[in-house]
Amino acid sequence: MAFGWRCTGVAWPGDGPQLGWSRGAERRVSTLAYGGRLGFRAVGERHCVGARGNVCPLGAVVAGRSTGGRCPECARLDRAHSVAADTMVDDPRTYRVYLAWFGPGLVKVGITREERGGARLREQGAVAYTWLGRGPLMAVRRTEEVLRAALGVPDRIPYARKRTVRGQLPDEQQRFDEVVELYGRAVALQGRGWPESLEPVPVEVVDHAGIFGLDRSGAATRSVGELVDGGVVAGRLVAAAGPDLHLAVGGEGGAVVLDTRLITGWELEAFQPAGEGDVRVPLIDITGGGVQGGLF
Repeated sequence: MAFGWRCTGVAWPGDGPQLGWSRGAERRVSTLAYGGRLGFRAVGERHCVGARGNVCPLGAVVAGRSTGGRCPECARLDRAHSVAADTMVDDPRTYRVYLAWFGPGLVKVGITREERGGARLREQGAVAYTWLGRGPLMAVRRTEEVLRAALGVPDRIPYARKRTVRGQLPDEQQRFDEVVELYGRAVALQGRGWPESLEPVPVEVVDHAGIFGLDRSGAATRSVGELVDGGVVAGRLVAAAGPDLHLAVGGEGGAVVLDTRLITGWELEAFQPAGEGDVRVPLIDITGGGVQGGLF
């Protein structure tokens, strides 16, 4: 089955987002710049993106609203080899545990490989974060569980909640203070559940509002619900956070958020709008939560 170029999603290898593309064994990336224009039309059907770098053997069609972009078989394979599945207990690499801040009262604890640095935090759209400790995988995993229970913070936050608070962020000092306060509560638990093999890391708050463009863009009010054959999304990139691209599309209502996890597996054609932007796919009202419109 032959396909054209298909998007593989957003990556944050540095201080700016990149869109990945694949066509068979070929790979390429597009570096995105704020103020630049992004426009495409979805073509045909959405197909499974495969797992662990392998093409889906079935070429399965997947639902437009799926943020995973995988058929059930490929989703199981991808999950089975992830750190979250706890199937890699003998992994010799060093891991880190962190506190990630997404908005007032919206904090999670998580882990990532030390070699990845802050890429994982940028990919999740964390507005600010700090490391807590480093060590073997199972020690870091144990610390994550202790902190979740003791601090009452989750290890996952839905992207819909992140988008809701992203347009109402307090200033950088307030963000810094909240992260430092949580760090203090976390390290106070040393000796009461922290594994001895976990090495504490001094607090150092990293703030992403600047590299995400959130400190100079207006609040987004709508998000793309799904793509459809012939559906168009086009606008000027004003901000990005994790997999979300904030596009100014003109008219009233603020920017539109495009979750790039929804475009993986689609064949996309370039589209140049006549004006500021054009969106002809189902949209969701971020503030109200209702479905807005359809194919307009």
